[in-house]
Amino acid sequence: MAGPLLHARGIECRYGSVQALAPMDLQINAGERIALTGPNGAGKTTLLSVLAGVRRPDDGTLEWAHAAHGRVGWVPQRPALYPRLTVRENLRLFAGLEGSDDPRAAADALIARADLGQFADRRASALSTGTMQRLNLAIALAGSPSLLLLDEPTGTLSPDQRVRLWEWLAHLVQDDGMSLVFSTQSTEEAGRNADRVLVLAGGTLRHDGPAGQLDEAAFMAMVGDDA
Repeated sequence: MAGPLLHARGIECRYGSVQALAPMDLQINAGERIALTGPNGAGKTTLLSVLAGVRRPDDGTLEWAHAAHGRVGWVPQRPALYPRLTVRENLRLFAGLEGSDDPRAAADALIARADLGQFADRRASALSTGTMQRLNLAIALAGSPSLLLLDEPTGTLSPDQRVRLWEWLAHLVQDDGMSLVFSTQSTEEAGRNADRVLVLAGGTLRHDGPAGQLDEAAFMAMVGDDA
């Protein structure tokens, strides 16, 4: 790894009297792939939304490496796009919002990068699930992020679509050197596509270690009654 990209120190989140995230420390390194796994309600989406800047933690701090500050790509579970706009129009819009000097050229580059050429002038609402997810990812890349965050990106995809998605994400990490943090409920998917796996349960970080060291039995032992 090329060194620390982000330090999260003592971050904590509450929804009223419910503690969604217990105080947690986390370091993300440049070029690192991290999987967040755990049962429903474990705190995975809350943690991702804090890292994305969508939700402020109730306590704790995020400290970014200077060059990476603010350069985050966020891919929520539900596509964050305009369904009545075409693929090209969506990408031009989001490239402009990210401050591109030439949104048209930026959109064309993203279309090529995400292999969306044959769908460029089709409304987003008419896309298949897998193609819409590619558009959702292309939008997240519009700001040239140092950190890409994905909330259960394969949850609605077919097995073939999942393979293609992970191949593309592997190229992004390798070619751009960006860091990747994704949530999944599959320990197999986590172990296959991450360098490091974090297990959350009940808003608490139960495990932080290299991928390949966590099998299903160990996972169930960690999450216990929260599964």
